[in-house]
Amino acid sequence: MTRVFLVTGGALLGYMACGFLVSRILGRNDIADVAWGPGFLVAAAVSLVAGGVWSPRGLLVSGLVLAWAVRLALHIRSRNRGKGEDKRYRVWREAWGRWFALRSFLQVFMLQGLLLLLVATPVLFVNASPHVPFSWTDAFGLLGWLMGFAFESLGDLQLLRFVRDPANLGKLMTEGLWRYSRHPNYFGEVTLWWGIWLIVLPVPGGFATAIGPLAITFLILKVSGIPMLERHYAGRPDWEVYKQRTSAFFPLPPRVERGGT
Repeated sequence: MTRVFLVTGGALLGYMACGFLVSRILGRNDIADVAWGPGFLVAAAVSLVAGGVWSPRGLLVSGLVLAWAVRLALHIRSRNRGKGEDKRYRVWREAWGRWFALRSFLQVFMLQGLLLLLVATPVLFVNASPHVPFSWTDAFGLLGWLMGFAFESLGDLQLLRFVRDPANLGKLMTEGLWRYSRHPNYFGEVTLWWGIWLIVLPVPGGFATAIGPLAITFLILKVSGIPMLERHYAGRPDWEVYKQRTSAFFPLPPRVERGGT
């Protein structure tokens, strides 16, 4: 088990180091966003080979990770096509000055590699463990993954179509899934990782791998997901109305419909 984590961790840091080199060549650090999804493919593939078990449960989890990672990478690539570097990274580029390269390597790419390893803990664990027969928890896990994948995919697609329509320039996306949650795509991502954890849960010691979905939940709710995005809109009158009306994370009926205010 330890060997699988060490080998996979080394592979992920090497992968992110390559991402850093690509970012230097292209002059844009938002390559890190594109690299996030495929990084989980690296984690799944390396842990499968290093573990040498190839259990049906491990193959199922790795297959789910493959589907999620490919979709996410294609979405981010499509979203960024024809645009300059993401504004978050442009701010850091200006703020870090002559230390930009070193801080990018450590604080963007290496840190992301370590976070990726943490979130992928259930995947590494199941790929290093003997097969355990499937049970009822797997059905709930798969259902959770499917629901999360659907929310993330549809939410991303709705937002992409909205921002590409010139008629929506300067407007907020408040329709579709975004009517019920301010971040339905983030809700979907968190949900699918908890679904993967449920599939890993029957493996002896699998409960401890909750550190993976807990990590992505914390990052999205408290660090680099919702807080970072919502700071950008703070103070806008239309945003404040939308914020009061709409759940931040869990999809719920708009408050005006529930409370009549």
